[in-house]
Order: sequence, then C-alpha cells, then structure tokens
Amino acid sequence: MKCGRPSLARICVMVHIRPATEADFPALLQVQQAAFGEYAGLYKISGWTTETLESLQEDAREKHIFMAEVGGAIAGSVRFWTVAGVCVIRLLSVSPTHQRQGVGKALIHEIERATTDAHKFYACTMLRTARNIQFFMDLGYKAETILPNHYDHLDLICFAKYP
Repeated sequence: MKCGRPSLARICVMVHIRPATEADFPALLQVQQAAFGEYAGLYKISGWTTETLESLQEDAREKHIFMAEVGGAIAGSVRFWTVAGVCVIRLLSVSPTHQRQGVGKALIHEIERATTDAHKFYACTMLRTARNIQFFMDLGYKAETILPNHYDHLDLICFAKYP
C-alpha cells in the first residue's frame, strides 16, 4: 500500500507495478496525455500529449516500460533504460486522478529495485514545475544539470541518485 505525501490529506491506495504489454499501450497513452496535458498553459508539450501508438511501440523495443495499476485501472507509467551504467528515467506519467497517492513514487522505487546494472539513476523534469522538482528531491535525487532551451524549447532540470 502506498500513501500520498503526509503534509496533505493522506490518501492510501494499493499500487501494483508490472511491465507494460503492448495491449496496455493505448491506455498508457491516454494517461500520459492527461498527465502532461495539465502543463499545456505553461509549456509547449505537444510531443508528450500527441505521441502515437506507433512511436510508443518503437520506444518499447529499446526501453523498459513499467505501469502502475490502482483498482485494476492504469494509473501511471514510466520508461527507462540503462546505458553505460546510467539508468535513464523518462516520461513518468501519473493520471491526474491518482496524483499525490504514491503512484509515481512506487514506479520510481520499482525501477531502482529492478535495475541492478546501474551506478546512477538520472531523470529530468520541466524547470518551472516545483511539484516535480520536490518529488525527485523527496526520493533522494540531487539536482545535477539544467538544460536550457531543450526539447521544444523547454528548460529542464535533471536529477541524479547514486545507489
């Protein structure tokens, strides 16, 4: 059972993490679109909200994808891969109705548990999203790099954690 942040109304949910299958991909895209869609007024985020099933299938050939289920419904997903001992974490997405309930935390913890060949975990988020920055810091990640004017002219902040 995972619980949301203690400073907020405490919400506990049972989160089940498993590798995503191709049958999950349409629902994963819907969750991703909803999760990143909330930033539409802050950033141009079309690459994450308009990803196609074909590009997700291509990504899945090269990366691992975990998904989170709550009550049998897909609540979130994350992609990751390891290169030269660095586990790169990308596209952590949690359905807006399941945010702040421990779903994202459960996904990150499962990556850290399952990835045994990494000496470093590396994740980036949008610089102007204080909630996301705090999320990674609460999980023990340290700010490492700022990437100005990156994807679609986004300013990103990247975090690292050394197990």
